[in-house]
Amino acid sequence: MTRTVRNAYTEMFAPDGTVLLHPDRPAAKYRPMRAVRNFQKLMKDKEDTAAVFKIFESLPSKDFLPRIAAFALSERGEQLRASEAWLPDILDDHATLRKTPKGSLAHAYCDFMEAEGLSAAGLVAESDRAGRPRFPDLVEWYINRSRDTHDLFHVLTGYGRDALGEASVLLFTHGQSPSQGHLLIGYAGAANIKKMVKGSKAPVMSAVREAHRIGKGAPPLIEQPIRQLLERPIDEVRAALRIPQPHQYRECHRIWQAEGIDPYDLLASSKPAEPELLAA
Repeated sequence: MTRTVRNAYTEMFAPDGTVLLHPDRPAAKYRPMRAVRNFQKLMKDKEDTAAVFKIFESLPSKDFLPRIAAFALSERGEQLRASEAWLPDILDDHATLRKTPKGSLAHAYCDFMEAEGLSAAGLVAESDRAGRPRFPDLVEWYINRSRDTHDLFHVLTGYGRDALGEASVLLFTHGQSPSQGHLLIGYAGAANIKKMVKGSKAPVMSAVREAHRIGKGAPPLIEQPIRQLLERPIDEVRAALRIPQPHQYRECHRIWQAEGIDPYDLLASSKPAEPELLAA
């Protein structure tokens, strides 16, 4: 991005005076080797969320700022920024979310987060571990909103927190907000899964390609009124957002279970059997 184009974004403001791009925010740098190193860390520990954020930072999208400008400076963006300035406070208030009718997205979200021992605040803390500086601009709001809707993606798509589920969610996200980071983690992660369970008949690549297609066909979740979606029946929200069932992902799980492979512990599944077990 040229300095002239970048400067133009520092002169765009929301009606309340918030600048689109703070002039002190460092220009994004394309650092593929840093991305690869952090991807290797992620393959060793899929819970290393800080590595995920560093991958995204290292592979900036060329249309990132135009995408933020189109949304954040729109009437809808202005409304959402006023009503949902900080999503973690909404998403972590399970007491309020549980007051919605049974079968709502809110109940499904609370069930998921409580079962997994997760919180929106925890994801914020993981993001902070990456050491990214913060600035009072619309870019910050957009980045935060992208991060804070990640677990909602899991709930709406039906992809779990196993390795294939995470790769699928990231490719679904790429379909909505393209970036090379999503592609790297999604497709390279899927290839690594196939390597770990070599010989399995599970359609791993078909599963992640399906996720990618679904993401492209669904309206961007980040641009939806999250508070309102949480109050609605989850099946109704899925229909409205054109998110079908993840058939190929579930087929992978079905086949793995038949093959004696634990989808949530593929590293253990790929280890050679102990000598005493072979002898038996």
